[in-house]
Amino acid sequence: METTYHIEGMTCDGCVETVEKSLIKFEDIDHVKVSLEKNEVSIISNRNLDIDNLQNLLPQKYTVNQSFEKNKHLQKEEKTKTKQLWPLLLSLIYVFIGTILINYSSLEPKKMMTDFMGLFFLFFSFFKLLDIRGFSHSFSMYDVLAKRISFYGLVYPFIETILGIMFLFQVHIFHALLITFIILTSTTIGVIQTLIVKRSIKCACLGTVLDLPMTEATLIENSIMLSMTMATFFMI
Repeated sequence: METTYHIEGMTCDGCVETVEKSLIKFEDIDHVKVSLEKNEVSIISNRNLDIDNLQNLLPQKYTVNQSFEKNKHLQKEEKTKTKQLWPLLLSLIYVFIGTILINYSSLEPKKMMTDFMGLFFLFFSFFKLLDIRGFSHSFSMYDVLAKRISFYGLVYPFIETILGIMFLFQVHIFHALLITFIILTSTTIGVIQTLIVKRSIKCACLGTVLDLPMTEATLIENSIMLSMTMATFFMI
């Protein structure tokens, strides 16, 4: 097994020799090749090596960590994920700002939470309705109810629209909260199951028009809504 690590502190051929001699002493290392130009060390070993163990083998002058190319790839992947999730984050920001504007004169907690949920459902249902069949298919990949009830995904955006109106107009709030709790619990369970098995699927929270990955952010979004639902239950 060959693994490449980035190493800092080398300045000359003498450093290369010191690093090679220090690492080759380790019984699990079969071969060491050090590159001064790339500041890298390639190690062939019979098992995975812990970076802390490698660091302990070297003089304090040298610092070893993951390959620079690997770190750069991980950073790029993290930036890509953040960029993919930006539409979701921006949507929540807009919903929050809308809630503040509606309630700027009083900022009463119960009213703010119901208004937030109302704007949330109306805003998110809009994107789902842009491609309702595509949404229904993606939704059935993880939502517990959508997996078992074939037409549930097709009516779900309309349920969200009705809930949005009920919350904003303060109509039958108890029933709206009860329905919200049921549908969000179903979705949250599905998201947790997907994250546990590490399935790579799309999140359908903003429909299929936007390419959103299923990540922990989806779980956090659903958890916030569920928490607000429970908190509002105790306020009515």
